[in-house]
Amino acid sequence: MKYAVYTLGCKVNQYETQALETMLRERGFEPVDRDADVVIVNTCAVTAESGRKSRQAVRRLQSRNPGALTVVCGCFSQLEPEEVSALGADIVFGSGDKRALADAIARALPVTNVDDPFQRRVFEPLPAGAASGRTRAMLKIQDGCDNFCTYCVIPYTRGRVRSLPLETCAAQAAKLAGEGFAEIVVTGIEIASYGKDLPGKPGLADAVEAISGAAPGARIRLGSLEPTVATEAFCARLAALGNVCPHFHLSLQSGCDDTLRRMNRKYDTAAFLAVCERLRERFPGCALTADLICGFPGESEADFSATLAFLERCGFFFVHAFPYSVRPGTKAAAMPDQLSRAEKEDRVRRAGEVIARLQRSYLESYLGRTLSVLFENDHGGHSGNYCTVRVDGPVRRGTVENVRIAAVEGDVLLGELTKSLE
Repeated sequence: MKYAVYTLGCKVNQYETQALETMLRERGFEPVDRDADVVIVNTCAVTAESGRKSRQAVRRLQSRNPGALTVVCGCFSQLEPEEVSALGADIVFGSGDKRALADAIARALPVTNVDDPFQRRVFEPLPAGAASGRTRAMLKIQDGCDNFCTYCVIPYTRGRVRSLPLETCAAQAAKLAGEGFAEIVVTGIEIASYGKDLPGKPGLADAVEAISGAAPGARIRLGSLEPTVATEAFCARLAALGNVCPHFHLSLQSGCDDTLRRMNRKYDTAAFLAVCERLRERFPGCALTADLICGFPGESEADFSATLAFLERCGFFFVHAFPYSVRPGTKAAAMPDQLSRAEKEDRVRRAGEVIARLQRSYLESYLGRTLSVLFENDHGGHSGNYCTVRVDGPVRRGTVENVRIAAVEGDVLLGELTKSLE
């Protein structure tokens, strides 16, 4: 049997797709680009736009593979199983139970299996690894979210926090290192809450230490972090490990305290800025990246101007700025003072101008310096601080090499191989 798969959304979805593919290949399935017997779409529901793209992906794969069994899973089908069925999906699963999904695909029997995510009590262990052709592996250690931000549906698609036990984190990391992966990406829906459901309540730092100890030769990269986790003790423990990548993606969303309160975020700008300073103290030159919602309900021009100024103060390497998207069922969807699409898009554009300037400044700060780069193809890859780096000479894919930076071209650093870090 041949299958084609398309994944939308976050790194957790990417992780779960590669795990599903691993289980399908164990059952004799073969991945293809066209003429598939089975088409699979792993959907996203974080915004209304994500839902639209999920529907579009289902239709596109169906048109390219007429007559194929259609399988839809993920957060959008968790929220809207009837709508997904109406698209002609034969097998509909939500965001959980990927092993049962693999079995259902192998049987090729139409079924809808969407549970109540708030009844999930145990983390579902899945095969850790990488999607076909990838050089870095993903290790999912946590699922679910208890934050209930006013704009977000994810707690309703993923349920409460559930964590992978420390010993299993270590065992999976050791396996990945043994398979030759030079970088392990630690991911989850909200990894800052790791361990709150486990006996003894270990924290994220405990998990990272366990993973680092089990894979001492691999780089450890953290997924998106709630800034509240980055205490002095947390930063000190991570810095002491020596193999944690100096790149931290922080969930910002706004640089205005009033807006953060309406979003039900658990920090203010002063606390966020302190986190940035703390990380830079322990990881000098580290890259800080973030997410930013532009045009949240009630965001005034003054609020947005404060956010732009805050981006400058934080000195981010990059910020993913996107317009607020009304998500039915969330508190924010019913808030007054909704902004027009034109206003939101204009704010994304203005934020983009600031972000481009910050990115250029950060990249130029590495001219003449040397970075350790994991090569994902013959000529390029990513440094520990997640800069895209390219060299002229061919390099063996999957290796980590030192590169002296000579120039900046757009958002790419150009350099040449050197024998050691300087």
